[in-house]
Amino acid sequence: MRITEDIGSRRLAGQDIVSLCAGEPKPRPAPSRLKAAGYTGPLGLMSLREAICEHYRDWYDIELEPRTVALTTGSSGAFLLAFLAAFDAGHRVALAVPGYPAYRNILRTLGVEVVEITTGPSTRYQPTPEMLEKAVSEGGHIDGLILASPANPTGTMLSRVELSALVEWCRKRGTRVISDELYHGITFPESEDADSRGVTARELDADAIVINSFSKYWGMTGWRLGWAILPEDLLGSFEALASNFALSPPTPAQEFALSAFTPECYAERDAILAEFARARRLLLDEEAQLNWGPSAPSEGAFYYYSDLGSQCERFGDSVSYSRALLDKTGVAVVPGIDFDPQAGGRSVRLSYAAGVDAVADALERIVRFQNRG
Repeated sequence: MRITEDIGSRRLAGQDIVSLCAGEPKPRPAPSRLKAAGYTGPLGLMSLREAICEHYRDWYDIELEPRTVALTTGSSGAFLLAFLAAFDAGHRVALAVPGYPAYRNILRTLGVEVVEITTGPSTRYQPTPEMLEKAVSEGGHIDGLILASPANPTGTMLSRVELSALVEWCRKRGTRVISDELYHGITFPESEDADSRGVTARELDADAIVINSFSKYWGMTGWRLGWAILPEDLLGSFEALASNFALSPPTPAQEFALSAFTPECYAERDAILAEFARARRLLLDEEAQLNWGPSAPSEGAFYYYSDLGSQCERFGDSVSYSRALLDKTGVAVVPGIDFDPQAGGRSVRLSYAAGVDAVADALERIVRFQNRG
């Protein structure tokens, strides 16, 4: 697969290469039947990796080397390969709760000890250096810290100052930072500034692992294409793992993603972001009618995460509430139990990615359902 990688780079440079190494049947199927799609290198098309570097230059004003960008089978593939490359069984990795459940599940499958940092409204559902210090004093050294900004399910974001403090804490203690930046670009700042799209950890730490995807801002969920930005010390192991786990990322998705970085595409996606913003505003304006408990600020992504308040006492827990809501009204929300195994039984997550009309309809049904007594 390294030879395949070299072939791709040479062909991109204009060299006429005849490859006798890849196990790809030829002649390829006719286009009218199946679209031809051969392997790329294990870390993906160099042209797309270069385009991602240009994206980071435009959005964050930082320079990346294309060889440090690895395309993966969705961000899920990036998390799996990054965790395998960075950690061994028995290592301790911290993450915020509530948080995306796949972090916890993948790490535990790999024999890594998960250190759950319980957060809440007082820290806007994000971890702090003080919380990490307490976790170390109680359980010992932390080998890794997963950060998410904007976060799923809460939509909360870390400011540059907050992220810098966490990165500095990790640097002093030899803790690897893994930054989930899947929802960058889906943000709702009070004012436009240099950080309005989100702050990438690579601005602050060259050893951080950054993971992103074409699924959220670009809406390419089913194409299963993500990427990781890797530090120098993990490039070799990540490539070797990628070669064995998937050979290469999906080629048609990579070819299609080359069109993601055009001015026209950015304008189209930002117009969709404006629709998210209108749906979010509607939800926040109608929040009082829901009469739930404390909610997260919802500064980014397209999620609203809230305690159910009196509805939890009425139905018993968020799972029962969600099931009854779906049965009686046809409105589907996500119980918080996956995001927070301890306190998630009181919370639900709503996505306003469906748009203004869907959110308005759902809110009306939810309020009517709750007022029936």
